Amino acid sequence: MGTAHFGLIGLGVMGENLVLNAERNGFSSVVYNRTYAKTEAFLQGRGAGKDIVGARTLEEFVATLERPRRILMMVKAGQPVDDTIASISPLLEEGDLLIDGGNSLYTDTERRVAELESKSFGYIGMGVSGGAKGALEGPSMMPGGTRTAYDAIESLVRKMAAQVDDGPCVTYIGPGGAGHFVKTVHNGIEYGIEQILAEAYDLMKRVGGMDGDAMADVLAHWNTTEELASFLVEITEVCLRTKDPAGGGDLVEVIVDAAGQKGTGLWTVVSALEMGVPVPTIYAALNARVLSSLRPERLAAEAVIAAPPAGGAMDLGDPAAGLPPLMDACIAACIVSYGQGMALLQEASRLHDYALDFAAIGQIWKGGCIIRARLLQRIQNAYTADPALPNLMLDPWFAEQINRRLPGLRRIVAGAAMAGIPVPCLSSTLDYIDSYRSGRLPQNLVQAMRDCFGSHTYERLDQPGAFHTEWIS
Repeated sequence: MGTAHFGLIGLGVMGENLVLNAERNGFSSVVYNRTYAKTEAFLQGRGAGKDIVGARTLEEFVATLERPRRILMMVKAGQPVDDTIASISPLLEEGDLLIDGGNSLYTDTERRVAELESKSFGYIGMGVSGGAKGALEGPSMMPGGTRTAYDAIESLVRKMAAQVDDGPCVTYIGPGGAGHFVKTVHNGIEYGIEQILAEAYDLMKRVGGMDGDAMADVLAHWNTTEELASFLVEITEVCLRTKDPAGGGDLVEVIVDAAGQKGTGLWTVVSALEMGVPVPTIYAALNARVLSSLRPERLAAEAVIAAPPAGGAMDLGDPAAGLPPLMDACIAACIVSYGQGMALLQEASRLHDYALDFAAIGQIWKGGCIIRARLLQRIQNAYTADPALPNLMLDPWFAEQINRRLPGLRRIVAGAAMAGIPVPCLSSTLDYIDSYRSGRLPQNLVQAMRDCFGSHTYERLDQPGAFHTEWIS
């Protein structure tokens, strides 16, 4: 019988770092990679001298593990996960547990949980956030599946996870694909905040004429505030300060302005559309990445579509004070990005019976993950006070923040529009807030038009029931 506590399949950067994390926390490990040369290189390099052994075959890998076996798969989402499951499941025994630590589509995880549990194996779909550094030092972990399966890995993941004042950044998320869905929404929020900071950079550069160091000084100021202090603001400052080793200027200015996306942002938006939850700030961030990929077309359009004429100067505020109007705009947009993500999680919890604990989700995002921020303590507080809170903006502390920051947001969006500078996340945030706070929207006219051309009927404010009018005689 094997003696290794923990098994890993897939020795990419994240896999390597997670198994080193597990070994550091007292869990002897066995690793397997599709190519044994990769396994050998790891054991002779970063894994040398560690309580980690390598396996040449899946049969050897399984035989090396103590029972019940706990196996983490760090392979590419989609068919590679199914292929790995198909290869290893004939070698497993009742009670053994597979963990998918990649960014899988939550509906795939739902299917895999059902299939594996029917064979008396455990299956966990676990979102892992924190990048390579977080995987090594302590990530935020979002495991979903059966409670029994989670209980089998709890002692492992609680030690591996990032640690904050009120505990490890891991908790049982919920059944089925709940863990991977929460990770997907985490990534959607991340898209939003990254684009918000990119828009702030663009305004500081184009309107303020600021260089990388001057912009980084503003970000450093923002990172001292409760509302914006975060990992993403911290690394944005680093990126803006970094110089090009080839030319000596700001490195960011020689990077091609076309951003990639790996699917989780798209999954967030598609899920929101399917569930009827508005996430315009997150959608704007995704759309900005898609639009950025049209670089040849954008360069051609720049030559034929005129920019607005130069007019009154747009005032971003005093850099020494952190450019207050721009800071207000970014605070409001970041709050809304978190709020839209939490609203989507609420609807998914209702539709799929996930019974998500939103305060606990706020807690596990406070450390290790990419969207970790001081603001998450306020989010945790808000859902502790009211677990059924329908929108983050309705919490008293967040409502006061939105009211205080709205004038700055309006000023920035209006000024950017007049200057012809796109701010899709900031402007979508303003539209979202104004729509959400409006007791009467113009969709009454939309309903009239739908009834006019398609007899779809409408409801009245003053009478119950469905009505139809012959609009055209």
